Amino acid sequence: MSVVFIVFQANDTSRPLVEAIEKDNPHAQVEEQPGMIKINAEGRLVLKRETVEQILDREFDLQELHLSLITLAGNIDETDDEFTISWAR
Repeated sequence: MSVVFIVFQANDTSRPLVEAIEKDNPHAQVEEQPGMIKINAEGRLVLKRETVEQILDREFDLQELHLSLITLAGNIDETDDEFTISWAR
C-alpha cells in the first residue's frame, strides 16, 4: 500500500480534527511541525463526523475541516458522515 496524508494548520480549530483522526486511525502517525500538523497513514485515513462531534460536544459539518486544511495526498471520498483519503479506486 501507499502512504496517504493530510496537513492542517496548527491551531485550535484543527486540534479536535487531529484528535478524531488519531482515535479512528490507530495506524496513523502524527507529525507536529511549526505552524502545521501532518498526519500520515498507510493506505487510508478517515475523519468521522460522529467522532468530531463527540470531541467538540456539538454538531459538526465536515466541510469545516477546509478552514484549517493545507494539503493532502490521496483520493478523496467525501460524504456527510466521513471524509476518507486513500489510493484505492
